[in-house]
Amino acid sequence: MPQPTAICVYCGSRSGGDAAYAGQARAFGTEMARRNIALVYGGGKVGLMGTLADAVLAGGGKAVGVIPRQLVEREVAHPGLTELHVVETMHQRKTRMYELSDAFVALPGGFGTMDEMFEMLTWAQLGLHRYPCAFLDVRGYYASLHAMMTHMVDEGFVKSRQRDSIWFGDDMEQLFRWMENYEGSHTPKWIDSSSVEA
Repeated sequence: MPQPTAICVYCGSRSGGDAAYAGQARAFGTEMARRNIALVYGGGKVGLMGTLADAVLAGGGKAVGVIPRQLVEREVAHPGLTELHVVETMHQRKTRMYELSDAFVALPGGFGTMDEMFEMLTWAQLGLHRYPCAFLDVRGYYASLHAMMTHMVDEGFVKSRQRDSIWFGDDMEQLFRWMENYEGSHTPKWIDSSSVEA
């Protein structure tokens, strides 16, 4: 596929315990703006989410937020975005972010980041989309997750081709090159008779 036009980035509403996390979010946002790739994200002004959006905007890029109404009412929404889509539920938020994007990247984050990214991984596994999914690592944050995915393959719950279609790394240049060359998985997950015991 060509360079993505809009990357959905999932990341923490907190900044984490090391300044390197915010530094990577800032660098990634700056690079997205330089490449004229729009940011689609959760719409917050706090944590890595806010740092990322601020970097995109400071670089002259486009930052699009999608946020549930209850979080807007708590004054968490970023006030300076290019666009802010207000939805009613978290399910609507994830769907809208998917509709606006053609690639998915996870920076460090917590349960929400995992929930959002794993939904996109599952949709890819089921053949519902063929967009690239990647984990941009910082200080080995996702090393254990990568190992867990390998364990899933080893134990027969995930196909190796599906695991291998997900990018892990800390080099932004390599990530952008990988996305530009991404062809998508041709192996949707379907239950067949060979996977069911008699």
